[in-house]
Amino acid sequence: MQSALYVALSAQVALSNRLETVSRNVANMNTAGYRADEINFAELVSQAGQQKVSYASAGEVFISRQAGSITKTDNPLDLAIEGDGWFAIRAGEGLAYTRDGRLRLDENGVLETVNGYEILDNGGLPIQIDPEGGAVRISQAGEVFQGADNLIGQIGLFSIPENAKLARLDNSAVVPDLPAEPIQIFTTDGIRQGYVEGANINPVREMTKLIMITRAFESATKMMDGTGESQEKAIRELGKTS
Repeated sequence: MQSALYVALSAQVALSNRLETVSRNVANMNTAGYRADEINFAELVSQAGQQKVSYASAGEVFISRQAGSITKTDNPLDLAIEGDGWFAIRAGEGLAYTRDGRLRLDENGVLETVNGYEILDNGGLPIQIDPEGGAVRISQAGEVFQGADNLIGQIGLFSIPENAKLARLDNSAVVPDLPAEPIQIFTTDGIRQGYVEGANINPVREMTKLIMITRAFESATKMMDGTGESQEKAIRELGKTS
């Protein structure tokens, strides 16, 4: 009976974590450049007397690397990335990376994200544009031209190692636990000016998950209630024999 109770409890913990990730994804369906939370579960096996009992782990949350869809905006300061690259931004004393390419100019003409983070070149330096210098054109390689094709800088694109673990900064930025490397060849990676990448979230898939989690949680609760009733009955029967 205790084993059944522990199995049900482990299921509820796992489902609670799953519900949290799905809720976070649903809340960020319209966040530009947002990468969905996913979760891996492992089966834990415990020896209960002569019987092995399987439990659900709490699950390990990770950030999906799948790209979101790209939408045309025609805003020259909206940038989308094709491929697996990331923009680098200055976050306090360190670096973070984002796929949200909605940019603007600060009061000094420095390119920054709509959240106020400076966008950086491959050397980790900000890019300054003359607000009165004319139209801005940005190439696939991130080269920033102004006026009569005057090259004033190059937006950096960076590759994050596949085995790096990602931590969130705000909603759409991440901080990897391994160094990112500048991308030098732009055959598969590049920038599209006048476009924005949306969240990589499928609303129908997330709502389906939500329904399935709710049903599974109800089943685990019923299992716990049934186990508790069986234990109470056993205790009462034991009391009658004393």
